[in-house]
Amino acid sequence: MPSSQKALMLELKSLQEEPVEGFRITLVEESDLYNWEVAIFGPPNTLYEGGYFKAHIKFPVDYPYSPPTFLLHPDQSAFSRQQFRPAL
Repeated sequence: MPSSQKALMLELKSLQEEPVEGFRITLVEESDLYNWEVAIFGPPNTLYEGGYFKAHIKFPVDYPYSPPTFLLHPDQSAFSRQQFRPAL
């Protein structure tokens, strides 16, 4: 077993045993330790209260010597092409 798998198993186990408030971590596929799905819940009494944000983290095989890739998925229902104005 590569050292990256051992490190990821320990980190995932730690996050499952002692979850961080406002976050939920799951594997995209049970057999793949290198792809995680993250749910982030907006904290109370902030502008993000009630928000749900989804992200994917992809870990490289040489983790922790190389950083993971983090991809945040915007809420597709909250935006439309007519509302999106990148120049603003």
